[in-house]
Amino acid sequence: MESLNCGSLEFLLNHPKTSHVTSDVNTETIERRSFSPKKIKIFSSKYTNIKNCPEYKFSNNKEAEKLLPDIINNNVQKIIPGDEMSKSGKLAFKVRRNIGVFFSGGPAPGGHNVIAGLYDEVKKYNPDSKVFGFLSGPDGLLESKYIEITKSLVDAHRNMGGFSMIKTGRTKIDSKNKMDVSLKTCLDLELDALVVIGGDDSNTNAAFLAQRFKSAGIKVIGVPKTIDGDIQVKTDDKETLCAVSFGFHTAARAFSQNISNLTTDASSDVKYWHVCKVMGRVASHLTLECAFQTHANLSFIGEELADYTDHQRIEEAKKKGKTDYNAYGMTLRHLSRLICDIIVRRAALGKNFGVMIIPEGILEFINEIQVFIIKLNTIIAEYNHIHDNDFHTSFPTLESKLEYLRRLTRGMGDRDKFFIWNLRDDDLFNQLPPFFREGLLMERDTHGNFQFSLVKTEDIIMDMVKEYLSILKEQGKYKIGIKRSYFNSIMEDSKFIPDKIARIIFKNSEDRYLLVKESIISLKTLKQVLINSEVIGQDDKVPESLIQIFKKSNPKFKTQTHFYGYDGRGSDPTYFDCHYTYNLGITAFHLIANGATGQMAAIKNLEKKFGKWEPIGIPIAKLMHLEERKGKLELVIEKSLVDLDSNSFRIFKALREEWMAANENLDRYRRPGPVRFAGSAEEDRPITLMLNSI
Repeated sequence: MESLNCGSLEFLLNHPKTSHVTSDVNTETIERRSFSPKKIKIFSSKYTNIKNCPEYKFSNNKEAEKLLPDIINNNVQKIIPGDEMSKSGKLAFKVRRNIGVFFSGGPAPGGHNVIAGLYDEVKKYNPDSKVFGFLSGPDGLLESKYIEITKSLVDAHRNMGGFSMIKTGRTKIDSKNKMDVSLKTCLDLELDALVVIGGDDSNTNAAFLAQRFKSAGIKVIGVPKTIDGDIQVKTDDKETLCAVSFGFHTAARAFSQNISNLTTDASSDVKYWHVCKVMGRVASHLTLECAFQTHANLSFIGEELADYTDHQRIEEAKKKGKTDYNAYGMTLRHLSRLICDIIVRRAALGKNFGVMIIPEGILEFINEIQVFIIKLNTIIAEYNHIHDNDFHTSFPTLESKLEYLRRLTRGMGDRDKFFIWNLRDDDLFNQLPPFFREGLLMERDTHGNFQFSLVKTEDIIMDMVKEYLSILKEQGKYKIGIKRSYFNSIMEDSKFIPDKIARIIFKNSEDRYLLVKESIISLKTLKQVLINSEVIGQDDKVPESLIQIFKKSNPKFKTQTHFYGYDGRGSDPTYFDCHYTYNLGITAFHLIANGATGQMAAIKNLEKKFGKWEPIGIPIAKLMHLEERKGKLELVIEKSLVDLDSNSFRIFKALREEWMAANENLDRYRRPGPVRFAGSAEEDRPITLMLNSI
């Protein structure tokens, strides 16, 4: 009877072991929440001051001067010890403050630590000060939806990933009415300051909010967030002030662990090419970091493709007295040929498998696709400007959209002189796969950008690769190399002399890896070669041993595609991002306490050891430039692309042939290990940053 009770469901559910292993909170979470990030040395001073640093120069944008007059002349501000500051300055630190904060845009690991650093520092100077979190991003500010952030709430989210504490949103505060509503919310809450945690567009919003709120005495500070790593700030003299945005290191490590697992799978199963698309719509920083983390066989940096020049085509055009403008910039066809070349080279050494990494936005760097995107963005924006209905409501199906484009080629658009879409565009566009044409014509995001993450970029590229590999296979150029030792072992039980057969069927009979001759593309052609060489008679069957050799040399190209994005941005932060973000939150408070506004909280010297880190404020207005959004020019922060002259890219370029391993050497795959937040084995900085610091 007792044994029956022990097996009852009630007994099992109430057992201590069941409670322990099914709890929402495991040991790792408990350790994470109790982990205390280090503070930058300057914050051990009881007070701080800010020093204006006009030596860090930026060229002002004329439009920014016009629209942001009250913050355009801000200098870079360095946080320095303030122990010798005046009594009034010290009292200013201890004043009771209300500070608002919200997340904006996609999640990035470490965001909760920004709030934790801000909260801890606020309460340190005055326990009566309050921090309010606006719910669901900018919408919370516009709708006056907020919560007071408490110690228990902060403690539950310390060192944890996501933005779940107060959620996030993508609404832009981009009109006078929204600005006025935002200001009213802040005034009603009696806020002294507002902290905006987000990417380039969110920090752009922060600058305009700072301009609007300045007369009301409310300070606005931005915090650089994006896993893409494309918020990087350099002065006109190329001095780095912000090496990377927070969340980048964690996302890259999370992606890299998954990609590393695939390198293990590929070299075990030896039959798949794993194609890994990683986030990065505009810049390829994540791809470059993942390449260093994993040593994948192929990694494509979009910025390099955009910089590509086909010198052979240029020379051929010169001979004809012409200029071939298509020779500048990579085409989809050429990219697929480059990939095929590596696949064929590896297969020749018995490696008909591998791992490649491509950035999410690789198509934006492809010449012909970029032209389509620019033209279609302009057409859609033009249509929306003229009509009451938006383009996608007026033309809900792919066919209706295509028909509208055809009308433009026939001069039947809304404006007689609107010839941006011509017959050549129409012809090239119709050659693209239907799902890709639909992707190019899909609705843009809230910023007017083409949504690359919704298009199966990897399928488009790999379809072209498969098509060309089929041609190479028919031509006998795509074959799997046969290891000589394997060939000799198969031939041991046959009546044939191995060396003689090798000279007949292989084109490189002396090498370690043997390639079947290009003319032998089927069992029928193999039999004919054996007959011609008098190895067998006309009526004889091809020996089983040689059939086995042929089948092993005959490649089957199989792929598995993977997209890494949302999993990495939802990861718990690395040791690096835990420390980085916590200090960003503290920096935001010290900028506010010292009267700064319109500044981006940043840490200088991130590429160096922690002891060298310096908290600073960067003037957001000076980072602005004009960019096309929804068919018109808007003032935004310029995204930072991979610098092809940087140490990290130059080293990648020098090592990629080695990682390609299109030779007899073993693959050089690297295992980055799981994301952790402590421990002697944990990497303390992104590899690209370490290389750039040399």
